[in-house]
Amino acid sequence: MNQLHVLVAVSGGIAAYKACALVSSLSKKGYDVKVVMSDHAREFVSEINFAALSHNPVYTSEFNTPGDPIPHISLAKWADVLIVAPATANTIAKAVYGIGDNLMTSTFLACTCPKILCPAMNVHMYENPVTQANIARARELGWQIVEPEAGLLACQEEGKGRLPETEVMIEAIEKALNVKKPDQNIASLPLMQSEDLLLDELMDQDHPLAGKHVLVNAGPTCEPFDPVRFVTNHSSGKQGYAIAADARDWGAQVILVSGPVSLPEPEGIKTIHVTTACEMEKAIMDNEAWADFIIMAAAVADYRPKTVADQKMKKSDESMVVEFVKNPDILKQLGLGKRKDQVLCGFAMETQNLDQNARAKLEAKNCDLLIANNLTTSGAGFQSDTNVVSLLKKDSVEHLPKMSKEQLGFVILAQMVQLQKGAE
Repeated sequence: MNQLHVLVAVSGGIAAYKACALVSSLSKKGYDVKVVMSDHAREFVSEINFAALSHNPVYTSEFNTPGDPIPHISLAKWADVLIVAPATANTIAKAVYGIGDNLMTSTFLACTCPKILCPAMNVHMYENPVTQANIARARELGWQIVEPEAGLLACQEEGKGRLPETEVMIEAIEKALNVKKPDQNIASLPLMQSEDLLLDELMDQDHPLAGKHVLVNAGPTCEPFDPVRFVTNHSSGKQGYAIAADARDWGAQVILVSGPVSLPEPEGIKTIHVTTACEMEKAIMDNEAWADFIIMAAAVADYRPKTVADQKMKKSDESMVVEFVKNPDILKQLGLGKRKDQVLCGFAMETQNLDQNARAKLEAKNCDLLIANNLTTSGAGFQSDTNVVSLLKKDSVEHLPKMSKEQLGFVILAQMVQLQKGAE
């Protein structure tokens, strides 16, 4: 890895001792690691520990660093990525409002590399609206947030506030170092040659969606007709999850509304889990006004059973009749209420007359962009890691070649950026 430089900033929380494992693991993996500590952090862990684990001097003072008169600048220039672990409520507040009152916070201000915050604190401090607003602002500034874990805290309270496991923090570091840009071969796709998307320009920016809010839905819905049985579809959620992760990696603040899937909850994304179409409608409509980009990638059931039995329905006759009623049309609601500055992307799954049916849906739902695929096409649709789609706008249609769902996510986001610029 050519000695990539990881700067670990340790603030003064009880979880500071866990940063020792992080520094040790990073050193064993071959990274060049340096540690900067706040004065409060030194009350929990000695700098001697970090010096031994990192095999580097530990930085604690702006005014007592032999041979380095401006340590916060030299450290900022040295770092390829900065991770604050643990990030206390106090440190997060200082960071988002530009307060540099010690070596650690001054270094944070001077760093231009990717920044990762790992909040760890008492559950009530974490849930405090002020802390949540500060974390939201950090996301808007393009910093990655590694959500704390829930469990028994050092204060003996139960809740969210534990520093994530070392492996989770390392995954965030390596994602930042590999860095938040789409696969280079996207630029060679026919779409990129025929449209003035300036994808190269977006790829050259670390966080081209910084400050943007992206709302995505994903997966199936399950519509019960008794406590045991339900009606659903084969959607895996892979495409919606890929789009949400792509938007996060481009610096957006993301809300993902997910039906029941077997995928892990993505780091750094607020995920709202729902089961039915009506639950998905509420979660989407509660957040639609917040969003700049809305991407409706979920396979929402068109119908649900009219009644749901309180007890399991027993076998009796040779046949059973279940009456269905129509579910709310979430995409149509969004299209009707769409603001001029919002960009709305819908999805369509067809088995015949793909472009014609997709064009009708685009117009009926007032979408800016519609992604359509044919369930019978090899490499497309449910469960697959790839997709083959038609990309429709109000005045055009593009037939894209097979690509990964992550690649398609970047293409969709690039298109939406262009559409929003055109509406300004």
